This record gives sequence, structure tokens and C-alpha cells, in this order.
Amino acid sequence: MLAFLASLGVHGLVLFGPDYELPGPSDPPPLLAELKPLPKTLPPAAAAKPPAIPAPLARHPTSPVKKAARHSPAATSPSASVPTSTEAAPADEMMAAAPSVVPAAAPTGETAAPAPETRAMPVAGRIRYRVDRGDQGFQIGVSVNEWQVVDGAYRITAVTETTGLIGALRPLRIEHESLGHTSPAGLVPDRFIVRQDGRETGNGADFDWSEKQLKMGNRPVETLLSGTQDVLSLPYHLGMLADPAAVGNIAITTGKKYGQFRLEVVGEEEVNVPAGTFRTLHLRVPGVAQTEVWLARDGAQMPVKVQHVDSKGNILLLLATTIESRSAP
Repeated sequence: MLAFLASLGVHGLVLFGPDYELPGPSDPPPLLAELKPLPKTLPPAAAAKPPAIPAPLARHPTSPVKKAARHSPAATSPSASVPTSTEAAPADEMMAAAPSVVPAAAPTGETAAPAPETRAMPVAGRIRYRVDRGDQGFQIGVSVNEWQVVDGAYRITAVTETTGLIGALRPLRIEHESLGHTSPAGLVPDRFIVRQDGRETGNGADFDWSEKQLKMGNRPVETLLSGTQDVLSLPYHLGMLADPAAVGNIAITTGKKYGQFRLEVVGEEEVNVPAGTFRTLHLRVPGVAQTEVWLARDGAQMPVKVQHVDSKGNILLLLATTIESRSAP
């Protein structure tokens, strides 16, 4: 049972781990995505937790749920069932439970694209997620995403922990933090940090926009492409975009790998999560591993559902249980 902890990442969500496989140059499907800007880097000391926000996103209490057809064999893989192995999973593999991406070859060139039309991100908010292994409701953890925007600087954090039997057998706490600023084109990350049990893992990233360089730990410096996001800022950036379908290629770093993707717009759907039933925009990042995000249309386009299918067909699902946000006065 501990073996499937290995797929629990703390990426992304959406939300948590830095070891996703990014679709390679030969693998990119049609790109459709919606981006939103975030603030300038907040000094760690100034990044206080956002105040309690009693404004839950609107939802449809009785609307029927329309399940989207899965187009990828990985998304319906029988390997998504709960494993029974008792082998301890490497902590590094546990870092895959959030809005994530799939590792691919680093981008070699930059494609010029007009700045997308964006909308403001709520100045503060919190989303709590239930983390399931597979799509049969087997919960293995919880994740809390919080964000705050102050004077154009943003800070997003995601804390994911194992719970229940998994938590008792293998307690694990992974923290992801994205610091940066907002711009007319969406979020602009300056730093991405990954911590395990309170200590930095070294699997983060520093964005040097003046020199166009991306530094990830001790790895070779990469050429930083405009519009690059980290896996934690990505879903919030997409939520800021007025027209995700107009995004084109987008570069993403997991803190370990860097690749360029095309975002696919699956379409409008109603999804049912513990927080309620929402009308959403369904986005997909296909590849060897696949990530899908559902952004709530009935609110500030927050990610209410995130699904990651790894290269072996294992499914990791994040479902919002509570959503709070506060817009600027």
C-alpha cells in the first residue's frame, strides 16, 4: 500500500511536486490555455498567511455532473487501482500530487506571441483539496493551497500531507512555494521552492528575467523563455487568462526539469467535487505523462479539480473540498 505513495507528488493544484514528465517537442498537442497575472515577488518575511476569506465560489447545488470522456489510455489505466505492496516509496516520488506536468527535452527556441488578455487574480484565497489515488475515491492525503497578492507581488503556497493509514505508515509533508509578480500577461514567477518536512530539497528554480536564465539547483542553466511558469503558479496563471485557447506554447519548470508545452482546451464541463458542482473549463497538458485541470467558471477561475496520470498510468486526483477567495475592494 505504501508503494502507491510513490505517485503522490506535491507539485501543483494544482499544486505540488517537481518530477513530472513534460511533453517533448514531438509530443505536443494543440495548445489552448487561459492565463492570469500575479504580483511581484514578496519577501519571505512579508508573505503572511492570507486572512480568513469567507467568500466561497458560486456553485450549482443541483446541476447534474457531466463527466468528460478520457482520450488518453493512461487516464483509464487499470493500474490506477490501489496497490497492495508494502514497499516504502521514495520521498522524492511523493512529490507528484498537484497541478503538474510531464518531463521533456528543454526548449531550444522561443516563439514570439502577443500578450494574452488577462483578468485580475483574487488578492487572497485558500483552496483545500482531498488527494486521491486513482479515480475510485481512495484518499491518501490532503493539500492546502493559499495565495496572497500585495502591491503587485504574489505568494502561492501548497502544503500536502499524507493522511489515514498511509499517513500512519509513512507520514510525509511536502511544501511548494511560488514567489513572483503580476503583469499584464499574467503571473511572472521569480522563485520556486520545494521543502520536505520543513527543509528545502534543492529542487526549486530561480528565474533571472533580466539575463533570461533559469537556474534549477546544481543543474546546467537553461535559457528562460518568456511566459515560463512553475508547476504551482501554472493553474493560477491559466485562471487569469481570458482566452486559454490563444495561449500557444507555454514553458513550465518542475524544479528538476524544464520543457515547453501546448495546452489543450477540452471544453466546458460541469464537475462535482466535495466543494460542490461547478461549471468549469477543462484544460489538458498531454504527453508521456498527462495533467488535466478544471477551472471554475462560477468564480475566479480557480482550479477545483486536478488530475495527473504518470507514464505508468497511475492516477493522482485533487478534488476541492473548500474554496475561499477575496477580491480587491
